[in-house]
Amino acid sequence: MSFFSKKQVPAEVVSETPAQNTPVKQESLVREILRFSFYALIIVLPIRMFIAQPFIVSGASMETTFSTGQYLIVDQLTYHFEEPLRGDVIVFRYPKDPSKFFIKRIIGMPGDTIHIEGSEVTITNEENPDGTKLAEEYVHSMRPTTTITEVLGPGEYFVMGDNRDASSDSRAWGVLQRDKIVGRALIRLFPLTEMDVLPGKYTM
Repeated sequence: MSFFSKKQVPAEVVSETPAQNTPVKQESLVREILRFSFYALIIVLPIRMFIAQPFIVSGASMETTFSTGQYLIVDQLTYHFEEPLRGDVIVFRYPKDPSKFFIKRIIGMPGDTIHIEGSEVTITNEENPDGTKLAEEYVHSMRPTTTITEVLGPGEYFVMGDNRDASSDSRAWGVLQRDKIVGRALIRLFPLTEMDVLPGKYTM
């Protein structure tokens, strides 16, 4: 309810008030939007660049551990403080085209000698000079058609997909350099029925 009756309010005030206030309100709204956008960038960009960022799985190379369309949050922070481990599922820049991102599992680490004979993978290193055959329960499929021996130097990793018959990995394009690793799969957010922390984690 107004303190003034209709008669008491001068006509010019009614007509002039919107004209005076509208630009002020619009300017205030624009400033708030710009301020919000600025703070959002300050918060979101460092998180995406240095801590975590989302990825969507595409392709069959990691089936059945991961399937096309699954939404992952990748931890980019941990590997700044500790080294990747055998069995970690990682996202990295494809060495042949760094604009593309791949997801694979670490099989061989610096100092390892990887020997693949058929569908068996053997790791030889200082701790296991006689070699250890990996029991890879996560492997979806691997036809016994490959014979490879690879010696890994400092900062070199050997990665493969869990569905090896449908995976382009270190068997095809060679070792992965440490600086190409973006991070490890931290959380599977979607689908909700398969939400998980450190999805695909396997200790060897």
